[in-house]
Amino acid sequence: MACLELSKEVKFKDGTEELTLDGSVDWHGRPAIRAKSGRWVAGTIVLLNQGLATLAFFGVGVNLVLFLTRVMGQNNADAANSVSKWTGTVYIFSLVGAFLSDSYWGRYKTCAVFQVIFVIGLVSLSLSSYLSLIRPKGCGNETISCGKHSSLEMGMFYLSIYLIALGNGGYQPNIATFGADQFDEEHSKEGYSKVAFFSYFYLALNLGSLFSNTILGYFEDEGLWALGFWASAGSAFAALVLFLLGTPRYRHFKPSGNPLSRFGQVLVAALRKWGAHTTSNEEDLYVMDENESPTNGNRKILHTDGFKFLDRAAFISTRDLEDQKRGLYNPWRLCPITQVEEVKCILRLLPIWLCTIIYSVVFTQMASLFVEQGAAMKTTISHFRIPPASMSSFDILSVAIFIFFYRRVIDPLVGRLKKTSSKGLTELQRMGIGLVIAVMAMVSAGIVECYRLKYAKSGCPHCSGTSSLSIFWQIPQYALIGASEVFMYVGQLEFFNAQTPDGLKSFGSALCMTSISLGNYVSSLIVSIVMKISTEDHMPGWIPGNLNRGHLDRFYFLLAALTSIDLIVYIVCAKWFKSIQLEGKYEEHDMPGSYKV
Repeated sequence: MACLELSKEVKFKDGTEELTLDGSVDWHGRPAIRAKSGRWVAGTIVLLNQGLATLAFFGVGVNLVLFLTRVMGQNNADAANSVSKWTGTVYIFSLVGAFLSDSYWGRYKTCAVFQVIFVIGLVSLSLSSYLSLIRPKGCGNETISCGKHSSLEMGMFYLSIYLIALGNGGYQPNIATFGADQFDEEHSKEGYSKVAFFSYFYLALNLGSLFSNTILGYFEDEGLWALGFWASAGSAFAALVLFLLGTPRYRHFKPSGNPLSRFGQVLVAALRKWGAHTTSNEEDLYVMDENESPTNGNRKILHTDGFKFLDRAAFISTRDLEDQKRGLYNPWRLCPITQVEEVKCILRLLPIWLCTIIYSVVFTQMASLFVEQGAAMKTTISHFRIPPASMSSFDILSVAIFIFFYRRVIDPLVGRLKKTSSKGLTELQRMGIGLVIAVMAMVSAGIVECYRLKYAKSGCPHCSGTSSLSIFWQIPQYALIGASEVFMYVGQLEFFNAQTPDGLKSFGSALCMTSISLGNYVSSLIVSIVMKISTEDHMPGWIPGNLNRGHLDRFYFLLAALTSIDLIVYIVCAKWFKSIQLEGKYEEHDMPGSYKV
């Protein structure tokens, strides 16, 4: 079996130009010229855009739990739930953005439109905070509480933050995939660059939030909320301008039409032939000509044996043969095998996707309970106060270190041990390692909370003051979360992008975001259940307003146990999973850019 490197060329007056092999086009819809489009020029613009947009988003999100308690007057449990629901809504909107991108608009237009919405939401939040919410002036810090707000002011606040949720949610899954689109995975060098892009993308995301978690976090913690929000709005506007400036250089993929109708056609066609006598001969399955395909020339997916009941949708019956002779074709009765395999791909992904939700429950604690835990610890060094939300900078540093460590040390080492020329750990293996590290993070957080309670109660068991335990004891739990992100979220981005069909790439990235969304909702549900069960007449529950009277440590240990169970289920699902097989796509053990012929 030989490997053959394919190439395409087109003639111009000034010579011969090499075209991309993956079917990407330029801004005018013509086949993309390799030397004049995409690659790291366009990829770097996307990375900078992501860094600035993330800075803007976390300028709001990282301290939102404190804004809700200090400015909006919510208690700790309600604020944690509000943040979880808001963050969940951010990521649920990723499905909206992915649907519009894959079906109608394409990734470029979708990114641009939702970034505009994002900027509008940030400007609205900045104005409402400056004009009405931060009253009296200087309130919102640790000592001065803000006054009550009217229904109109509350409405403007929630409208603003949910516009931010819509804008960022619709933009996020598409920008990750759009950046990956700038690299031709069918080309040897660009194929490696595409894999590397996801690591750098996640690094850009974390570096963008570093400024928010430190500088902006400090100003907002001191009560300068409007200044922090205006800085976020300015960063989002700069990201939008930079994105638009890169327009002539980008590579694009044409949208493939409504995937819901394609999925519905497969299910209806399979049900209509439920009683038909089918054979195991693949030659009896319908293969549509590329020129007639409704998916804009996407690569064909090879037939697989799983979910055989769906193959009935592609089985050519006697009636189908008669319809073909008369020039008739009914997509609700007969579907090409590639369309059937699209549905199979998504069905295979769902169990893996479901197993990532519990991990997201662990991840979301950084934006809520970790911050509240830090606020109840000793946060001063000499006369300088450390904002509790800024501790997430240790998570970001951990991400940066482990991305470098994985790509430069672990991946090459595992590759040599496996004696392969492509890569080391698979995406599924990395995601499993991420779950293991997440368990360690929750155990670490629980142990720190045990000691925090010990030091707090030794002084005054019912006091609401801070513990004498330094906030720097939180560093291990933040660092472990960061390490787990490198394995879990970067692995997720690569996995879902690689295992979704060509016409559903944005949907693949949206699956990552949606798991975070559901993780936030599940976290809110678990908090509510725990509070209901643990609250008694003389017991304020595990997560009360005064953490010194609660048992946050038990909640962390509960999450560690749930994640351990999830890990076992994940291992079973990962062993069952079968990879997508695309016609013309290199297999995992081949060099990128080579083809089995």
